[in-house]
Amino acid sequence: MDQGRNMDIEKESTATFDYSKRAQWLRAAVLGANDGLVSTASLMMGVGAVKHDVKAMILSGFAGMVAGACSMAIGEFVSVYSQYDIEVAQMERESGEVEKEKLPSPLQAAAASALAFSVGAIVPLLAAAFVKEYRVRIIAVVTAVTVALVGFGWLGAALGKAPAVRSSARVLFGGWLAMAVTFGLTKLIGLYGL
Repeated sequence: MDQGRNMDIEKESTATFDYSKRAQWLRAAVLGANDGLVSTASLMMGVGAVKHDVKAMILSGFAGMVAGACSMAIGEFVSVYSQYDIEVAQMERESGEVEKEKLPSPLQAAAASALAFSVGAIVPLLAAAFVKEYRVRIIAVVTAVTVALVGFGWLGAALGKAPAVRSSARVLFGGWLAMAVTFGLTKLIGLYGL
């Protein structure tokens, strides 16, 4: 009897919870981690297409991670600060009072965005860091990134109560496409353009 009642309460709380409220921070976290993963891996694959040296690949990935995390943090800070200014102005127009606890935090958003990007970016860096042989290193990066892309797609779907297979497939194919295009174009330019 108690078990049935607990299940009813659980169903009721799930039915009334508004998952769209998670959308903004979820979008930022998944986007940041996915962007860190895909852009760093693509940069490393591009450099790896023309330079087989592990040091060049790792340095390019590290530079991409730092530059991307800084870019994401600054972009998120500016964006959220604009939202902050708009909400303050609206509160002043409506009631003359500014309720600080209801306002977004630009610094918190910037830090979260940089952290999420870095978490994603560390995956291809770690995959490549310990592999000397070129072909094995490329396979290790692609494999690690594939697992992480599926994981990020599934996590985003699970947190938002969305279809996991579709979400994971979309994230996976997008990441593969970015790496393939970067690798291919860089290889072409390396062979014929430089």
